[in-house]
Amino acid sequence: MRPPGRAAWAPTPGHSSEWASGRVGAGRGLDHLDQRESFDQRESFAQRESFDQRGFDQRDQRESFDRRAVSTGSTSEDGSTRDGRSSGGGARSGATSGGAPNSGNAPAGGGLCMSANRGRRGTPADPARLAAFRTMRAITADDAYANLALAEHTTGLSPRDAAFATELVAGTCRSLGLYDAIVTSASGRELKTLQPAVVDLLRLGTHQLLELRVPSHAAISATVDLARAAVSDRVTGVVNAILRKVAALDADGWAARLRTERPDADALIARHPQWIIDALADVLPAEELDDALAADNVAPTPHLVVRPGLAEIAELGGEPLRWSPFGARAAGNPADVPAVAQGRAGVQDEGSQLVAWALARIDAPDGPWLDLCAGPGGKAALLAGLARDQGERLLAAELQPHRAALVARALAAYPQPRPLVIAADGTRPAWPPASFARVMLDAPCSGLGALRRRPESRWRRQPSDLDGLVPLQRALLRNAIAAAVPGGVIAYVTCSPHQRETVQVVEAADGVEVIDASSVLPEVPDAARGPYLQVWPHRHGTDAMFLALLRKTPSTQ
Repeated sequence: MRPPGRAAWAPTPGHSSEWASGRVGAGRGLDHLDQRESFDQRESFAQRESFDQRGFDQRDQRESFDRRAVSTGSTSEDGSTRDGRSSGGGARSGATSGGAPNSGNAPAGGGLCMSANRGRRGTPADPARLAAFRTMRAITADDAYANLALAEHTTGLSPRDAAFATELVAGTCRSLGLYDAIVTSASGRELKTLQPAVVDLLRLGTHQLLELRVPSHAAISATVDLARAAVSDRVTGVVNAILRKVAALDADGWAARLRTERPDADALIARHPQWIIDALADVLPAEELDDALAADNVAPTPHLVVRPGLAEIAELGGEPLRWSPFGARAAGNPADVPAVAQGRAGVQDEGSQLVAWALARIDAPDGPWLDLCAGPGGKAALLAGLARDQGERLLAAELQPHRAALVARALAAYPQPRPLVIAADGTRPAWPPASFARVMLDAPCSGLGALRRRPESRWRRQPSDLDGLVPLQRALLRNAIAAAVPGGVIAYVTCSPHQRETVQVVEAADGVEVIDASSVLPEVPDAARGPYLQVWPHRHGTDAMFLALLRKTPSTQ
């Protein structure tokens, strides 16, 4: 999944001229393109882990949060240190944050001393909480992806501290809208009147108070210490005062209070903006809506996948997936699995495996395959092996060069002739029409089907985002259809169930016949959505992947 974007791409004179001249057709295959510089010959960028890829089974390995030791000498509620000594003057309740309030667009620093691990009084900050705070600053100030920022800031932590930091970040991101409403109510002031860094401290503290088994005094004390060490001693008073007010009610008490104050309280308590709830209600039976929302709030166990022909399921450990014959569900750090470390296997949700398998499974003409929007490479890596099994070759195209490099990394373990990777704009094809027997279009979308693994995205997306996404999806689908040979098959895929991004996009397409997608995967129950396939976290334990299979009609040019 990627944010919508466009970068002009065209073959330069003397480079990739066969694509530009139109001499590449379905009958010629891709072997002649080996002379082209491909990304599998270039240095690529390391792919960061996502929340479901991290090596922490938080249910089994994470320490009990109510037994976590707060830093020795940290300031407790009464202003004394934990060993009973005077702290030399505790934070004053009601103290201001110092300095003028900043807006949400203030620089990321917001008074931060990001290199500091100790406050001016020498109090050490808890490493896990400090890592979580730095991650939250990257997410909220710089629009960083939570998984990438977390991987950066937990480097060097012990597994126990990294697990705690992961829970702090994931849980806080998941409940961001709810915690903002609670902090606003508790403080009696708008968040924009507080430093952005202070808001992130309060969010983390609220999560510990209301959702984790951290005693109130420990959660408040540790957050005050973190404020002193990472921001400034001047903000400790306001952090202390507001968190004490948050701690005055438990989660149920806050739910009841918010229901008297806000019309959107029930949506916030469900950890979703109202517009996302409405979008799910449009496509789900009413009796399933609560289960679907609850499933979005549970971090998934990693799903691993083999590169066909390069690894066996038994090498992945864990237990085989329910329907995909290529993967396994395995807790722990995927990087510790030798096949993953060697590039012979990877991390991929079962829903993504299923839609790729469906494209390979259906009858189609002979000829090369195309992955039109291939980054970061999960589907391309599976499709490449499936194409090899059928004596065909895959071309993987990706708009952004750095993401194309990730695709090349995912495909690097395959022997020669390797699948080809190019940086190309799918709305301005680098290939002539009617070149491919099978085309995968995993279209840029809102990502509403992957909220359990991208918890921050639910609060970033707005309904208006679809106004830009839907035209892009339609344009890409037109070009995917144009790239297929007559009789060829196109898989239109999104990790969003939203009506505008799925059914309405497909129904606007010309020159294709719709294939009953659920009949191609008959072993997957309760997945039919008319002639399309839709899997769900609460039904299938997968991301909410949508699949339409389309066959290009012979008369289509």
